[in-house]
Amino acid sequence: MKTLKDKVAAITGAGSGIGRATAILMASKGCHLALSDVNEAGLAETAEKARQHGVKVTTKKVDVASREQMYTWAEDVVRDHGLVNIIFNNAGVALGATVEDMQYDDFEWLMGINFWGVVYGTKAFLPHIKTAGEGAIVNVSSVFGLIAVPTQSAYNAAKFAVKGFTEALREEMEIAGTNIGVTCVHPGGIKTNIARNARVTETKGLVDEKSTRDFEKAFITTPEKAAEAVVGAIMKNSRRLLIGPDAVAIDLMQRFLPTQYQRILEVGAKQRARKLGGVGVV
Repeated sequence: MKTLKDKVAAITGAGSGIGRATAILMASKGCHLALSDVNEAGLAETAEKARQHGVKVTTKKVDVASREQMYTWAEDVVRDHGLVNIIFNNAGVALGATVEDMQYDDFEWLMGINFWGVVYGTKAFLPHIKTAGEGAIVNVSSVFGLIAVPTQSAYNAAKFAVKGFTEALREEMEIAGTNIGVTCVHPGGIKTNIARNARVTETKGLVDEKSTRDFEKAFITTPEKAAEAVVGAIMKNSRRLLIGPDAVAIDLMQRFLPTQYQRILEVGAKQRARKLGGVGVV
């Protein structure tokens, strides 16, 4: 895609964070928007900011874990805007729990949003993007889609799955000779509220509310910087996007220490457990 002007982009999780920042940046470039989120107040605020750039903005409360809602929304977008060029599957949630302590309901909740939401968004919008003649599918994985981390097994499972799903889709689109770019996004620590809103299963010395807040303090990249990277990747038709210097460092660690990195994380977890008087993972 050479320009975003007069294109139409659908964005999930647009009520805050990367979704909001990307929506506003796209609007500044003349891109019309279809925004969704379960947070209607945040969604309305994003829409108000985007409309200041003179583009058409529609909004809808959508649970991305619902196949029916996602397909209905895709039809609504085409009806309201005439076409759609971009789907940015951005909505995501977090869960902190060991495999042993994790509840199935929490696991299924996370997978419904972080994995199935991406699948539904991709499949619901793909036929319409093909009809438009050019466009992009942008799916958000994570640096935790590159490495595994203690207490993040559910999140790892979803984000590793998004990576494989998206890379296979990219290959299929190129084999078919479509004019549709497909990008898998791996953000590092972004200053959003995802950790603050995470579900946490208390595990003494390993994961608790305080450790979640401490983890959030390490986030170093702003949503605005992330949005610039996302838009740049769309224009460059990038296969993969690492966002933030921490993402680049983690990618390098996985490349050069593909199994040894696990030992590094294990040592860190055990040290934290001892410091807090817990037992860590055995």
